[in-house]
Amino acid sequence: MSGKFSSQRNNSTNRRGNSTNQRDLDGGIRFGKKSSSNYDAVATVQTVATKPLKKMTARDWRIFRENYNISTKGGKSPPPLRSFRENPIGVTPIHPSIIDAIENNLRYKEPSPIQRIAIPIGMQRRDLIGIAETGSGKTAAFGIPLCHHVLCFPKSILDSVADDGPLALVMAPTRELALQINVEFGKLLSGQRNVNSLAVVGGQSITEQATKLRNGVHIIVGTPGRINDCVEMAYLVLNQCSYIVLDEADRMIDLGFAPQIEQILDAMGGKLKSENEEEAYEQERRDLEALGKAVPSHRLTAMFSATMPSEVERIAKRYLRHPVIVSVGDQDSGKNARITQRILYLSSPKQKEGTLRDILRRSRPNEKIIVFVNEKKHSEGVGRMVESSGRRCVVLHGGKTQEEREKNLAIFRQGGVVMVATDVAGRGLDIPDVQQVINFDLPTRSIDNYCHRIGRTGRAGKEGLATSFITDEDEGIMAPLTQYLKSTGSNIPDRLARHPAATSSIHGDYIR
Repeated sequence: MSGKFSSQRNNSTNRRGNSTNQRDLDGGIRFGKKSSSNYDAVATVQTVATKPLKKMTARDWRIFRENYNISTKGGKSPPPLRSFRENPIGVTPIHPSIIDAIENNLRYKEPSPIQRIAIPIGMQRRDLIGIAETGSGKTAAFGIPLCHHVLCFPKSILDSVADDGPLALVMAPTRELALQINVEFGKLLSGQRNVNSLAVVGGQSITEQATKLRNGVHIIVGTPGRINDCVEMAYLVLNQCSYIVLDEADRMIDLGFAPQIEQILDAMGGKLKSENEEEAYEQERRDLEALGKAVPSHRLTAMFSATMPSEVERIAKRYLRHPVIVSVGDQDSGKNARITQRILYLSSPKQKEGTLRDILRRSRPNEKIIVFVNEKKHSEGVGRMVESSGRRCVVLHGGKTQEEREKNLAIFRQGGVVMVATDVAGRGLDIPDVQQVINFDLPTRSIDNYCHRIGRTGRAGKEGLATSFITDEDEGIMAPLTQYLKSTGSNIPDRLARHPAATSSIHGDYIR
């Protein structure tokens, strides 16, 4: 599900807020007071954003959630954050050192919609299923309560991680995403000499990782395959790990990580909370009370997933207890209104090269562009073609070493570079200011892959362009792509609309 809390809406809010005669967009009421002499209006404003916490009513909170397109269902949900420094009634304040890191290192002025609701849920040690668009601040949404959780432990427990293992664990589908999350944790924990985090991913020396684990690590961020290897080789124990996050859960399942995920979850210490709802809430309360003194008796499990295929739903039912299901934005995942989708129907795959060259020639030299292909063996050839067009290019695919992948990502982030990539770059990576995504090859398996690819642009309130080449060989994606374009109000080429494959029954993986 995708959020639409865009700059356009902010501007609309500001314009309407100048009126003294209408209901304020953020829920306050403007009371005009007429002067007895000249009827000049003197406006006093009380809004749900500034109203004292103790005076907030259930209706005020409902309006506040609506303003940020926040919806919740399932387990009990605390009120959302209005600011990082203000804690809702019943929610523990965020650790002071994390507040400093938010303001000085992350430089967040206010919470994003997913942060407003996910952080207080995490602070209450409540299980969570979160759905939000890419670029929405999801890492901080689970990272802030997780780091707070670890910083609350007494020194005796912090010193025990070399023997009893980490206190918290985050699993992500790709090395790049895990490394990126670990960098963000480093910012949140800056200045903390007694708390550290470690990325445990493939492509790096497992013996070096094992040495660091034996020395003691408080937070592990990694891919399921490498984490499971470390557990099986006894490099890693999870005796006291009581805070677990599964990020991009559907992508991990898609990559075949379900067995490793379950093995890791089964190897963890800490009991699952009760299946009885009231008992589970009582367990959460007791664990919160004991947090500064002992390891919580029960796990907190948070899962973030763009979709809920049956395998993800099965894992959620097995390991989560009465989770709050949070979604931010409208009810159509990946339908980002800031992305202009352009479909170019080509008569032959041979036309792709010339069409790409034309697009690159018309683009600005410093423009960040990602060109997606389906196969890693194809990516090198397309990369050479991009370079022959006079553009600097890097290539990213699963066949490259971790060092090469990190180097190429760093070069691309600096700007002025075209990146040719497989779906390894299609999800989770936080690369700011990507102006355009080009699908040189349309994905063959799932419309979700298309959604995540184009989601690399149009992030954090900015506009983006997604251009896709389609030929008669792309029949497998035509029906779901046509329906997706209709649902987002995008233009559909006549040749695609008239194609028999575009009107066939919709693939199951399109339905969200």
